[in-house]
Amino acid sequence: MMQHIIPTIITYLLILMGVAFFTLLERKVLGYFQIRKGPNKVGILGLPQPLADALKLFVKEWIMPTSSNYFPFILTPTISLILALSLWQLFPSLNLTSQMTLGMLLFLCISSLTVYTTLMAGWASNSKYALLGAIRAMAQTISYEVTMTLIIIFYLLLATQMNLVSIRNTNFLLPTTLLAIQLTFMWITVILAETNRSPFDFAEGESELVSGFNIEYGGAGFAFLFMAEYSNILMMSLLTASILTGLLMFAMPVAIIFLWARGTLPRYRYDLLMNMAWKSFLPVSLATLTILSTLMTLML
Repeated sequence: MMQHIIPTIITYLLILMGVAFFTLLERKVLGYFQIRKGPNKVGILGLPQPLADALKLFVKEWIMPTSSNYFPFILTPTISLILALSLWQLFPSLNLTSQMTLGMLLFLCISSLTVYTTLMAGWASNSKYALLGAIRAMAQTISYEVTMTLIIIFYLLLATQMNLVSIRNTNFLLPTTLLAIQLTFMWITVILAETNRSPFDFAEGESELVSGFNIEYGGAGFAFLFMAEYSNILMMSLLTASILTGLLMFAMPVAIIFLWARGTLPRYRYDLLMNMAWKSFLPVSLATLTILSTLMTLML
């Protein structure tokens, strides 16, 4: 029992540290995009800045809106962080004590549950802005989750495995990126929309929703939601590197794409975002999956 618990705890701690310093990387990268310096005052080169930010958030008072639903309001950030960390049980490392045979199925199940945490955060806050942001995020996530599932099924058919480690080993020989270039670009767009990142950050549209579904959260509650979001970004980067190239070293360039998109692309229009999901991505992914399944059936 302990041989599974200890590596899991160590993994979670390392992920939280990775999230902290990924925020520093983001602020540095955005600073250089805008021809200015990022955080550089705290400690040497600003390296302790994430620790200072975390300390500031966790010592702040957690203010409860008087009209909020108390228990869902308190539980939602914790559940969101737990779901985000649970995905790291699929970490495609050969050093794991156990490997999940149906790991990608677990990924789809957990990623589907994150929609409920966003909706719970908006509903429990009992705020119009929070509820509108939650509804928009829920519609966006569900729409792009359909395409994401179809693209994942395409790669699973190629690998004939649902174990992420086996998929990564299969892609060492022939990166699946070379087989379907259009799915690669679609996948990058999908993961940006799934994680509510720019240019698809409609759940947190500051101009019209005043930070969206998390507007009523502060202190530790906001920190948990923040860590869950960035943990999902790192997990999506790792998953992308595993299923597209098989090389984990490509996870960092994919994570940089999230920052690059935020620093260069303007926010998309919401109706165009939904049209792209249902009228462009869905037909193309379905057609590609149909062609692959037909070819595999004829070859058997």
